[in-house]
Amino acid sequence: MHTFDFVVVGSGIAGLSFAIKAARHGTVAVLTKDSIEESNTAWAQGGISCVTSPEDSFDLHVADTLDAGAGLCDEEVVRAVVSEGPDRMQEMLDYGVEFDRRKNEAGEMEIDLGKEGGHSKRRIWHARDTTGRAVAEALIKKARATPNLQIFERHFAVDLVTKEKMGFVTRNRCVGLYALDQESGQIVRFRSDRVILCTGGSGKVYLYTTNPAVATGDGVAMAWRAGAVIANMEFTQFHPTCLYHHDLRSFLISEAVRGEGGVLIGPDGKEFMQRYDPRKSLAPRDIVARAIDREIKKSGAPCMYVDVTNKPREFIEDRFPHIYKTCMSVGIDPATDPIPVVPAAHYQCGGVQTDVNGLSSIPGLYAIGEVACTGLHGANRLASNSLLEGAVVAHRAVEFIAENYHPAEKPMKEIEIAPWESGDAHEPDELVVIYHNWDEIRRLMWDYVSIVRTDKRLRRAATRLLNLRREVQEFYWDFKITADLLELRNLVDTAALIVDSARMRKESRGLHYTLDFPELNDAVPPEDSLVVRD
Repeated sequence: MHTFDFVVVGSGIAGLSFAIKAARHGTVAVLTKDSIEESNTAWAQGGISCVTSPEDSFDLHVADTLDAGAGLCDEEVVRAVVSEGPDRMQEMLDYGVEFDRRKNEAGEMEIDLGKEGGHSKRRIWHARDTTGRAVAEALIKKARATPNLQIFERHFAVDLVTKEKMGFVTRNRCVGLYALDQESGQIVRFRSDRVILCTGGSGKVYLYTTNPAVATGDGVAMAWRAGAVIANMEFTQFHPTCLYHHDLRSFLISEAVRGEGGVLIGPDGKEFMQRYDPRKSLAPRDIVARAIDREIKKSGAPCMYVDVTNKPREFIEDRFPHIYKTCMSVGIDPATDPIPVVPAAHYQCGGVQTDVNGLSSIPGLYAIGEVACTGLHGANRLASNSLLEGAVVAHRAVEFIAENYHPAEKPMKEIEIAPWESGDAHEPDELVVIYHNWDEIRRLMWDYVSIVRTDKRLRRAATRLLNLRREVQEFYWDFKITADLLELRNLVDTAALIVDSARMRKESRGLHYTLDFPELNDAVPPEDSLVVRD
């Protein structure tokens, strides 16, 4: 049994920002189910929103976030994250992240701020079009050099361990977790009074997504099985512009392309966003995604297009080198050809309900980043607010714990997690069952629970998911655990949480749009959709 003061699950901006700082206060374990380089953060293209321009203000950033969130943001949380952003961005510079710079009118170098949909000012810090990779590389380098911090790669967290599960009758709390060591195939115990989930989102629950393969809703599913309150899972953000190409099904065309002058057009070469929002191609993502979905269905065309041919080739190649190179690799020249795009699942706005310090409803369990629901994003995330949230809440969580915990005080040191028992479980004999169920979950979620929903579609999804969950549970108990089986188990639980949450919301708000209730319900103040395990 490994014992640490802190156990962090995930290696994106939230997990590593927390781990680096927590190591000053005790021993830290960082678990990743793949390599440490594989995270949602590393795939982020656009940037990090942060107020630093004299033409901008915290109030404007707060207002933009509240507007995008469609009435469900917690304004105190929004203001805290926005106002603490500059300090966290200075830390990123100190860690060695090289954000793009430009000369100002005085000839001095300053951060080159970009603009994205829903933002009233230029406030996006970026490193060309691979900002997430630049941030991840700097944090990984810092983490590897940090004393008291141990990294466990290819260790897949299976389930959280709580006092309630161990049979204690006193107040429940999280005391650790089980993890699958994928190299040895053994289940390893991690004992800690502070478990921090930083597992990212759940884009792979849908057939089409911009997310990496690791985004299977692991943290949300584990927290729900442990009894944590889950909030607002109906709000899945579909990025409007995923590259439409049979060879590259998960490649994102960053919103920053539109921020720099790109426009959305149909197959006829004409703009269409003016029919949906006065901000046109720079409207918030929920509006743009629904507009593209509507235009595709209305026209029968397979996709719409982002047209940035109004910019010089040199500008496109310099500002968006990754996008330019990738498009060129499949025969699309962004300087002369409009880029074909379709919406795809992108960001989970709901998650484990926490406060702005990352505390969940279970003592000892924290959640930070996309896995959490702090109230920052509301019913629709404002572009580039996600990496900002991960850095700010990670810092606040460490500060909170440091003020309320002292390493010398170990009131629960006598608790030992029992060894894992596999019982009569044996090696899987038909892996096709796993792959078939995986495919069926993703297809039914795309067909019934994506951009436009109805009560009938949601009922169909719920019925089929109920049967799938039974099949997966039976498979889980009968066979030895593998990474594929764990991901399938988490996918089906996360899909069920999304469907249950969507069925509760009898209105259209933000990212949740239903033909049965197409308007906002303004008769009562908007509330979070909360799901708690029976």
